[in-house]
Amino acid sequence: MIPYGKQQLDAADLAAVQEVLQSNWLTQGPKVPAFEQAIADYCKVSFAVAVNSATSALHIACLALDVGPGARVWTSPNSFVASANCALYCGATVDFVDIELETGNMSVAALEEKLKQAQRQNQLPKVVIPVHFAGQPCDMQAIAALAEQYGFHIIEDASHAIGARYQNQPVGNCRYSDITVFSFHPVKIITSGEGGMATTQNPKLARKMQMLRSHGITSEATELTEPSHGVWYYQQQLLGFNYRLTDIHAALGLSQFSKLDSFVNARQQLVEHYNQAFNRYAEIKPLSQHPDSYSSYHLYVVRLISLTQEQHKACVGYLRQQGIVGHLHYIPIYLQPYYQQLGFKAGYCPQAENYYQQAVTIPLFPGLSLQEQNTVVNTLDRFLCQL
Repeated sequence: MIPYGKQQLDAADLAAVQEVLQSNWLTQGPKVPAFEQAIADYCKVSFAVAVNSATSALHIACLALDVGPGARVWTSPNSFVASANCALYCGATVDFVDIELETGNMSVAALEEKLKQAQRQNQLPKVVIPVHFAGQPCDMQAIAALAEQYGFHIIEDASHAIGARYQNQPVGNCRYSDITVFSFHPVKIITSGEGGMATTQNPKLARKMQMLRSHGITSEATELTEPSHGVWYYQQQLLGFNYRLTDIHAALGLSQFSKLDSFVNARQQLVEHYNQAFNRYAEIKPLSQHPDSYSSYHLYVVRLISLTQEQHKACVGYLRQQGIVGHLHYIPIYLQPYYQQLGFKAGYCPQAENYYQQAVTIPLFPGLSLQEQNTVVNTLDRFLCQL
């Protein structure tokens, strides 16, 4: 089977992990801060906080911004459920902003209209979480302008977008947000096995996230509420979690990071070949790219715009029968049974649902050969010719 995505590991990655396994520090050692510094430097940001998953990063990002009962968090329905679940973990309510059909990203127009309605009802969000779907940054300058006007915070869910750029600056620099979150799951651009990172320019947010990832505990002398009892002394000051990243994972992430730009460049070249191949098909539309963005292309998604719902379903099945893992990113979050129980119903975000009826994710990862790409293209061609 040709997977839709997979990790690319080499001898240097294995050696990095082995080095940690043979050291005295499997966790809470030097590799985690080294990984954090590498990401911070790359993103041109002051602080990076490593955790064991992007889901954990989203959770503590919400908590750092004082999301709690009574707060409202808005996000995109076209994402993995973690983009919304993080608000519920905090006891907040969650809502969804419709997307642009052509990009899969949050629609600024839909966000603005929803904010106008929310202001009239005195129900403005505390936090908005735009999702950089498939690696393409959202229109963050426009979203930030709305944040200034309506008074909400921004968490960029850049789980797909390490290595991407917006207005020729690295995603993660937080110019237009309070916090940015990355994922290092194996199918992402680089991997630490499991892992995530939150970046910010705000030292108070960074420190709060650092404490929340490790039980809410501090041993810093300047933070203690009473004189230290001794060199062993620490205090729990927040109700935190065990969201720490191990040195084993950080070592892999750090080794992978050294190849980040080459991985993104490889994805760009593969995308160019796909785009040229699909250019002759009226039925196949790759996602549009915003002129201010440089996508890291975590995913390659095409819209099959003239197919019925049954034909769309059959296409994904046909790809898999032919040895290609076609996939679909994403089912609108609010259509999940759990969110239906919260009162959401079909039709809530029409563009997200239109997108869901058209989109197919096809294989994209460094190491995908030209022959495999042509196999994917030819298989889609055979399917369309059968219709």
